[in-house]
Amino acid sequence: MSKHGVRPVGEVRGLLDRDALITPPELAEYLAVPPGTLRQWRYLGVGPRALKVGRHARYDPAEVRRWLTEECRPPGQAA
Repeated sequence: MSKHGVRPVGEVRGLLDRDALITPPELAEYLAVPPGTLRQWRYLGVGPRALKVGRHARYDPAEVRRWLTEECRPPGQAA
């Protein structure tokens, strides 16, 4: 990570291939959405399911891959 908090592209690209849980800021950067969007999705029960680790939300890479494959649609495609 750079001194400005921006991850090198390679780190973000391999995010879903690792074994470790994903933090909300990491996932927000990967999906190119604000972190607040993930909070809103958790509140509404949409988006990838989050795990609670103590008081912290984390995402399982396998769940994020499943959500992207099964529940996301390309822009302009009807529901």
